[in-house]
Amino acid sequence: MSASPSASSHGSRTGVWLIGARGSVATTVVAGCAAVTAGLHPATGMVTETTDFADAGLPALSSLVFGGHDTVDCPLPKRAEALAAGGVLPHGLPSAVGAELAAADREIRIGGPLPGDTRDDEELIAAFAADITDFARRCGVDRTVVVNVASTEPAATGAGLPASSLYAAAALRAGCPYVNFTPSTGLHHPALAALADSSGVPYAGRDGKTGQTLLRSVLGPMFAQRALAVRAWSGTNLLGGGDGAALADPAAAAAKNAGKERVLADTLGAPVEGEVHIDDVPALGDWKTAWDHIAFDGFLGARMVLQTTWQGCDSSLAAPLVLDLARLAARAHQKGLSGPLEELGFYFKDPVGEGPASLAEQYGELKRFAGRLRDAEERACDGGDSGRREDSEDGGTPGASGTGGGADERGAGR
Repeated sequence: MSASPSASSHGSRTGVWLIGARGSVATTVVAGCAAVTAGLHPATGMVTETTDFADAGLPALSSLVFGGHDTVDCPLPKRAEALAAGGVLPHGLPSAVGAELAAADREIRIGGPLPGDTRDDEELIAAFAADITDFARRCGVDRTVVVNVASTEPAATGAGLPASSLYAAAALRAGCPYVNFTPSTGLHHPALAALADSSGVPYAGRDGKTGQTLLRSVLGPMFAQRALAVRAWSGTNLLGGGDGAALADPAAAAAKNAGKERVLADTLGAPVEGEVHIDDVPALGDWKTAWDHIAFDGFLGARMVLQTTWQGCDSSLAAPLVLDLARLAARAHQKGLSGPLEELGFYFKDPVGEGPASLAEQYGELKRFAGRLRDAEERACDGGDSGRREDSEDGGTPGASGTGGGADERGAGR
């Protein structure tokens, strides 16, 4: 059953600025939002459209306005046609929501740094932040949430800021909530710690939990709660598309696997033997297969094995979560919440803060967060005070300054 948006969400608009705006995930987000809004498809996979989030004051899907940064120039309508040909989007959907795709495409700006770009970090951050604030002014939105859905970049080394961190700094400078749906560094760079603390806006991440790690966050607690000894946990991912190509880089794959390993260590209580291998198979396109082999001991040392196979489409799994996160971050910003949103750990492999790793516990935290947003809405109507780390009803503090350094990674679409 779908949740009905509260009265406070009507008559306002919320911007969603996507980093990697012409990639598969971003295209599916825009097309999917338009399809659900028009009643062409149900909101399958959107947790915020369930009754647990009714009357929490979340912005209506119809109020979302999309734009973003990318370093590629393939228009969203053309990208959507390619996704439909690959079975990611339903046949006929790109034409049915063509106007919405074209409108979002007009709001996409060139990101960077591109090869040969001579701008330093400060100039890039300023340019990216200006793009975001220009979008907000031009589209008349009340607030803009910046969401990174670009391809995974290698883990940051040295003092220089990678592309994901440049975009994150730009989001905070523009006074925008920030969500990192990728394993890339983003706000985790030590040079941005002070900026994140002083920005006055909420942020969440990182690395969206859509498939293999989603299963691990359920199965890990099962073994721990039943006192079964896991001896080894190994996995393999076969995937194509832009993510497959990006993760063919061993450094990028290592950044991706760090979150998977953290989930196991946190839910089982200690690291276990085994690795995850990621193989690029271009013929699979946007589809992936994830296989896990779990060796464990039972009573009296009986040796047993559990194997799981997950076959899915990353873009279709990720898109509803991105819409959820944009709405939740926007509502948190509206209520003046700032700093890490630990309650959104349900969505991530490597969440900010020190919340639980078990999916069931994370979902409990998420529902309590929805309850606090709902209570805040009710108290606001009564003229009361509410919320955690609240600053003002209008949200955070724009104008935080960026940080210098050398950048060398592109923000290509995922």
